[in-house]
Amino acid sequence: MTSSYQPDSSKLLWVIMSGLTLVVVLFFAVQWFWAHKDQPSIDITPTSVAAPGTAPATAETVSTAETTTQAANEAVAAPIQLVEESILKDALPINDSLAKEEIAKLGDIQKQLDEQQQSLKQQHSDVDTLVQLKEEQVKLLEAQLAAQQ
Repeated sequence: MTSSYQPDSSKLLWVIMSGLTLVVVLFFAVQWFWAHKDQPSIDITPTSVAAPGTAPATAETVSTAETTTQAANEAVAAPIQLVEESILKDALPINDSLAKEEIAKLGDIQKQLDEQQQSLKQQHSDVDTLVQLKEEQVKLLEAQLAAQQ
């Protein structure tokens, strides 16, 4: 005996599967958005583009483009300022409660900086390990390629 609800249950199954897939995709989209939201964006604009039909670039414009590129690379390589310099020159609060709040705030900032430094050191050591493993893998592949030839 077949059920008269057979086609409806198949349709219901597809609706449930589609809904679950949509929820998973939305979850990953939100995670991706939050991960990229925390990272600082770096805007590098092109220095100059020659219009069609203009004369080719001269040595002067090429050297200018190179210095601009070097300046952009230095700006990217420069450390990001996490704490304002004015915080060192500000006068101490007169009120004890304000001083305690300031000390607590500075302690939190120092804790965050220490955690970030530890995280960066861990990442640096992980990258060094990965580079070493990749070098070993390349050497093994080169030896395997030499053995095949």
